[in-house]
Amino acid sequence: MNQQSKSRKQIPAHLRQFVSEQHYEEYTPIDHAVWRYVMRQNHHALKDTAHPAYVEGLRASGIDTEAIPNVSDMNEHLSKIGWGAAIVDGLIPGVAFYDFQAHGILPIAVAIRKVENIEYTPAPDIIHESVGHAPILFDSKYASYVKRFGEIGSKAFATKAKHEVFEAVRNLSIVMEDRHSTPQQIEEAKRLLSERKRAVKGMSEADQISRIFWWTVEYGLIGTLENPQIYGAGLLSSVGESKHCLSDKVVKLPFSIESCIQTSYDVTTMQPQLFVCESFDQLTEAIEEFANSMAFRKGGTESLDKALLSGSTSTFVLNSGLQITGTIEKMLKDSDGEAIYVKTIGPTTLAINNKELPGHSKTTHYSGFGTPIGLLEGDISLEECTEEDLQTLGIEKGRKSTLAFKSGIQVTGRVSTIIRNNNKLNLISFDSCKVTLGDQVLFEEKWGTFDMAVGSAVTSAFPGAADAEAFFGVEEIPKKASTEPRLLTEIEILYQTIREIREKESLDENSMVTVQNVLQVLRSTYPKEWLLRLEILEWFCDHCVQTLETEQVHQELLHLSKTKELQRLIKNGISLLPLQKESQRC
Repeated sequence: MNQQSKSRKQIPAHLRQFVSEQHYEEYTPIDHAVWRYVMRQNHHALKDTAHPAYVEGLRASGIDTEAIPNVSDMNEHLSKIGWGAAIVDGLIPGVAFYDFQAHGILPIAVAIRKVENIEYTPAPDIIHESVGHAPILFDSKYASYVKRFGEIGSKAFATKAKHEVFEAVRNLSIVMEDRHSTPQQIEEAKRLLSERKRAVKGMSEADQISRIFWWTVEYGLIGTLENPQIYGAGLLSSVGESKHCLSDKVVKLPFSIESCIQTSYDVTTMQPQLFVCESFDQLTEAIEEFANSMAFRKGGTESLDKALLSGSTSTFVLNSGLQITGTIEKMLKDSDGEAIYVKTIGPTTLAINNKELPGHSKTTHYSGFGTPIGLLEGDISLEECTEEDLQTLGIEKGRKSTLAFKSGIQVTGRVSTIIRNNNKLNLISFDSCKVTLGDQVLFEEKWGTFDMAVGSAVTSAFPGAADAEAFFGVEEIPKKASTEPRLLTEIEILYQTIREIREKESLDENSMVTVQNVLQVLRSTYPKEWLLRLEILEWFCDHCVQTLETEQVHQELLHLSKTKELQRLIKNGISLLPLQKESQRC
């Protein structure tokens, strides 16, 4: 059965390219056992240490302990608080990730971690996304913070080098979760990530936003330094770190945006320090203050510099209201370092109020777009000019005119079109046009119509497009072709057998015989298989089975726990079983 999340029609068109599917039937019995283990541990460990909203939200979100959730069911429960869920295929670009949240949509990767990574995985998986992120969204103040963070985060510029780091992180995540990856492949993926990180110079807006997100939404604590509670999804979904984070081994620091930005993080290990906020209101106030330093609010030449360094599609907005979307190739600046001419390369569009202007699509400006920015001579703001002002300047349709900018740029040509909006002049198009700056020719007559954006200043710049649907189109990930169900392996069959016996909720002679047969195979073929032994011991305890077999399974687990990698996992699993109270309970 192929379960879907939020209807594609409800997801903004430009984000549908990231939407995937959940093929629920492809989860193995081992996958469900991994889910059960983590959920049982979390229910036990978090009931007293997580923010109260989390425990209640876990019930309200429709997430069950026994089986991996259908994202469509989660979507239905989230819809009650005005949110939704969308299935995505692993790591997606940061701008897209934040944009989903800005629209009240929780992006969920539906793969699940391997048994080897049961305590923690750097790759997004359904445990992290559903158990970590979804429940606490039922707190209205926190949900508002996450949504607002998405709106702000989606406007954060990254550098070209940072985009390459993202690809390296995605590669490492894929390699680490691939059951067929060799140690050499994992080491190579880590080496590549380190190399890409070293190439990053300075800190972009996206870096800063990423760190704030990490130390709040992913790894945040709330309350007091002496008695904090967990609200970060990375902590809530990690069996090991949810316990480790409250120990004295982790330094607790008071939350501040500055401290978060100055503190780097490592996705492959537990965090040595965490930040404690006083309330969700404090988070919201802090992120709003930080947004004031970003290009989308500050504007100016600095914002254009960030767009240029991003090396990718971005939008800059002029004080006339005109929005130019494209990849900035170069800028000309005056002696004060202020931008006076901007040139994009490749497909470019013009828009007003986030709607593409008719006749100014990527088809029209397929090879790029250039325009002067600034005041005219005499400190005239062209965008404020009335019809009478234009006539005074000699700007009339069908008339050959010259506009002289304070920067020294001159535009000479025959006026063909004038576009206004909200009493502001937005665009003037010229035929037979030449644009110069001293001896430098910026536009030749033979190149065709010169569409000149009108604006004396840049008020905003941000990654992505003003009219995303028009610019990017409605691209969707092709649906995965249905395949024949694969045959379960022997160990998967054993897991499935125990799962079916547990679901009976009653003990009978046939069940006991079947469990003993499973144990016989485990002992002869799978001596290191700990999770299935734990499930069998749990079943024995649930049904008060006090036999030598029960004690033997217990001893086998204790023996396996002598291995460093399994010590904590097995100890934590056994701690939830009433082994010491069996005789009294039964």
